[in-house]
Amino acid sequence: MKKDIHPELRPVVFKDISCDYSYLTKSTLKSKEMVQWEDGKEYPLIKFDVSSSSHPFYTGKHRIVDTEGRAEKFKKKYNRA
Repeated sequence: MKKDIHPELRPVVFKDISCDYSYLTKSTLKSKEMVQWEDGKEYPLIKFDVSSSSHPFYTGKHRIVDTEGRAEKFKKKYNRA
């Protein structure tokens, strides 16, 4: 393996903002935000929208899907028959 060509791997906290779930792992991502973790140390914070704690496939909580089709919605919106 060549030296000095790979990005630095460091501990980072990932936070799912939709359900307030966080976990500490290693990543090459950079962030300006910092957060204090359970061990008392500060780590860079990466925020994201969906994780296994909030995704319907993993939680079993599916959203109700509208039964009206896409074509009907378009016709209704633009008032075409």
